Amino acid sequence: MAAPEVTHLPNLPNDVEGLRQSIRDAVVRVVGEDPRQATERDWMEALAFAIRERMVERRLLTRRQFADEDVKRVYYLSMEYLIGRMLEANLRNMGILEPARQAMADLGVDLDTILDLEDDAALGNGGLGRLAACILESLATQGYPGYGYGIRYEFGMFRQEFEPYQQVEHPDNWLRYGNPWEFPRSDRKYPVHFYGYVVEHHHPNGETRYTWEDGEEVLAMAYDYPTAGYGRRNVNNLRLWAAKATRDFDLRYFNEGDYIRAVADKAESETISMVLYPNDATAIGKELRLKQEYFFVSASLQDILDRHLALGYDLDALPDKVAIQLNDTHPAIAVAELMRLLMDAHELSWERAWELTRKTFAYTNHTLMPEALETWPVELMERVLPRHMGIIYQINHGFLEEVRHRYPGDTERLARLSIIDEGNGRRVRMAHLAVVGSHRVNGVAALHTQLLQETLFEDFYNLWPERFVNVTNGVTPRLWMIQSNPALTDLLGQRIGNDWQYNLDGLRALEPYAQDPELQKAFMDVKRANKQRLTDLVRERTGVELNPDVMFDVQIKRIHEYKRQLLKLLHVVDLYQRIRAGEDVPPRVVLFGGKAAPGYARAKGIIQVINEVADIVNNDPAIGDRLKCVFFPNYEVSSASIIIPAADISEQISTAGFEASGTGNMKLALNGALTIGTLDGANIEIRDAVGEESIFIFGMTADEVVEHRRSGPSPEAILAQQPNLAAAVEMIESGFFTCDDPETHGDLGRYLRHEDPFFVIADYPAYAAACDRADTLYADRAAWAEAAILNVARMGFFSIDRTVRDYANHIWDITPEPVAPSRTNGAA
Repeated sequence: MAAPEVTHLPNLPNDVEGLRQSIRDAVVRVVGEDPRQATERDWMEALAFAIRERMVERRLLTRRQFADEDVKRVYYLSMEYLIGRMLEANLRNMGILEPARQAMADLGVDLDTILDLEDDAALGNGGLGRLAACILESLATQGYPGYGYGIRYEFGMFRQEFEPYQQVEHPDNWLRYGNPWEFPRSDRKYPVHFYGYVVEHHHPNGETRYTWEDGEEVLAMAYDYPTAGYGRRNVNNLRLWAAKATRDFDLRYFNEGDYIRAVADKAESETISMVLYPNDATAIGKELRLKQEYFFVSASLQDILDRHLALGYDLDALPDKVAIQLNDTHPAIAVAELMRLLMDAHELSWERAWELTRKTFAYTNHTLMPEALETWPVELMERVLPRHMGIIYQINHGFLEEVRHRYPGDTERLARLSIIDEGNGRRVRMAHLAVVGSHRVNGVAALHTQLLQETLFEDFYNLWPERFVNVTNGVTPRLWMIQSNPALTDLLGQRIGNDWQYNLDGLRALEPYAQDPELQKAFMDVKRANKQRLTDLVRERTGVELNPDVMFDVQIKRIHEYKRQLLKLLHVVDLYQRIRAGEDVPPRVVLFGGKAAPGYARAKGIIQVINEVADIVNNDPAIGDRLKCVFFPNYEVSSASIIIPAADISEQISTAGFEASGTGNMKLALNGALTIGTLDGANIEIRDAVGEESIFIFGMTADEVVEHRRSGPSPEAILAQQPNLAAAVEMIESGFFTCDDPETHGDLGRYLRHEDPFFVIADYPAYAAACDRADTLYADRAAWAEAAILNVARMGFFSIDRTVRDYANHIWDITPEPVAPSRTNGAA
């Protein structure tokens, strides 16, 4: 007998009484504990499960609405999702934070205490992953049909510690207590194939088909994470894949008593989703990285096609109902994989499969550095993914024929454009594959997109100018203002209401009050309270005592040479020298945060020297509170939400022409930090938005960097004219700050004196002058407050909601479908 159709969904109450009952029930029925014996962690899990129930209701309503309205869906493919802690975000976005706080209090539990128990989800590293998380949240907030796909890393990036000054990586076991937000989908498993060989089959009708045989196979199992919109009933989905062995163990080896070998295949298979970004400095690491990328792409595309067909669409309708966004080059193998699935699994012709593929994919580029664009040795690709290598050869052949007809006889252009780089050991250029296989390519800031068109992808732009668009990045105000800075949120609400929470352009209403002494005082009081909160956290994590009444100068981002943490460090050493010499230097706290990739020796050396300088500066009695330097350990989303509201200065000092966009610059400016920055990435658009009087721009432009590289003075020549800077370099190089081995940083000194590829030395005089300008303004408290308030008021453009609308309108061609509050049933 068929089961009756269920059209109505339960409607759980969101008031204090309803939440209290759900939480108490969850302690017993889900956590399995007596409420009288429950620990704080038990209560945290119970609250999470109670909220999850309500999110599931909204998730089902959202799915039904999308099905009823026959919508086009966007699927976002990203190797990273830096979503941070989810409990407070879900409470806030669901609109039940305060009822939950009261319900927990009624149960004898402090909500703030249990919020701090949650681990950050270790699914990302930097701006790429945080952007992906912001985009998913905004899709749900605006009611767009959007889904994320990625990998459920068991250990994530790594947990950063210093022993004593050097970065040491420890496993980040963020799942050690389980995860109440995820739904394991054991019915959603897809086979993913590696190695083996390809067999060609010639059919009597003249068609040629291919089968991929032998090799190894793993299963990708889905774990779903509901993503709630703010102020909406829409809940979208993030689906992450975990690798599972096709069998648990080999019974032959088990029966022979070789228990280790019996489970070896299972252990090897499941390493694919073990760690975010394995160290690819070794051949084994490179191979694992490639397998990771293909693993999640293959499972995601199989799932997308299954959903598309289950909804009743045929494959010819794929571009009309599906948009797939490639977040950087990591998922670029998707171009070849979709071709394989369409041809080998669904028996489409090459021509039809290629047309559908190009119309379905779009590609976001996140870097201007050629060496940061992924390439894979042909030999590795042929061995690990033999079918895909054949498809890539065929794509490249057809593409180069097109180029040859457009530019006959231009062999150099053919070599530059080819997906296969023949000049560097035969490598597959994944960015080229993404561009050739997509109908749109976007940069993430105005300057970045311009430079993509003029430099990195100039030949592609000349070939297909209509494919290139700009979509400047944004950040979600829900996390980076409303949740992270509740005191400022309340202050803004008192002055201009709360409409800006749904449309960030509404912050413009704050402008007329920027010179109001009462608002200025209240604004600076909020900033001071946020600095005290950070002071407490720094004391807890590092033992360093900060003075919340001085300037907080912050540089928080991934550690990389082009981001120039060394430039800020030289300024710290310069200030240290000047204070010791008796100069009256305005006091400041300098705070660094960020991780270096495990195999990036130079970046790890920069962390070490910062920590060594900090140790000397912070413990020199001649310095006192006039200068403090802190490297905040294990920087992540939860700590960023405390650091960012406390910052007075936002350091955005990358070498011009190297930073694609940045989103940290936007988060800091939104919270009232003034930017010291180069004309790089989104800094240019921030300058245009906030006004030149509210930002401290310095240094060479991207064009001047190119010219300086060609004919500018050497670092040694510049140092000869800058005695303070030369002395700072000498102090680092000579081992002044190094206790054990004076030669530790001799190589770093030589690097700055003779190489300096990112022009730290060349830009330093202009940078020091910009810092002096900031000090002068900071001394005028009213002028500083006015500039900071205007900074906040003029940041509306940098909302992630505008970013998503740009994607939706110019790339994805999707429309919002907000779920009505009264909607409780409909066709499944």
